Amino acid sequence: MQPSTEPLGTTQRALLRALLHNQPGLTIDALAETLSISRNAVRQHITALERDGLLARGPTQPTGGRPEQLYLLTDAGRERFPRQYSWLSEVMLRTLRTQLGADGLAASLEAMGRAVADTMTTFPPDTPLATRLAALGQTMTDLGYDTLPPEPATIEARNCVFHKLAAEIPEVCRFDLAMLSQATGRAVEHQACMVRGDPVCRFHFVPPADPAGK
Repeated sequence: MQPSTEPLGTTQRALLRALLHNQPGLTIDALAETLSISRNAVRQHITALERDGLLARGPTQPTGGRPEQLYLLTDAGRERFPRQYSWLSEVMLRTLRTQLGADGLAASLEAMGRAVADTMTTFPPDTPLATRLAALGQTMTDLGYDTLPPEPATIEARNCVFHKLAAEIPEVCRFDLAMLSQATGRAVEHQACMVRGDPVCRFHFVPPADPAGK
């Protein structure tokens, strides 16, 4: 089940924050006291948040009577709190560019793109390009690129997952190009780019020089 990305209400955000501040977990009674709401209200919020994958049941807590269930924040729940990935990535890439130069940074990003492609869907050598692009487009959508159904030899993405970062450090686009090329065995032309002001990022897969190539 994919964690929900729907906006959270004020009480649900407060409940997740309470669990963030109490890593071993909290019981329904503890949450009710912390949030100043009824136990029934806590149960309703827990049901919704557990369904959406944002919290989970942990161990039980001995009380001298009937053990009480503890609830824990999941990794998906932690992702609901702000994290400055973009800022940190920009600092790291700027540092690498200073150390390696623009060409060195681009080469490093290309190597990363190829490595990522090798962890994605693998295809037998004779797999038709259309099959590769359909699977690759779905994987990219799962990663946040929001791709359109592939046209012949082309993938269009309506969302650039590195948009702000690529606007500051254009070499970032080399990651995408290397990843796509490695995954398909084709050279890739970056025909349109949202960082350059286009409405989509369009990647065209160049036919191989050998007419028998796939």
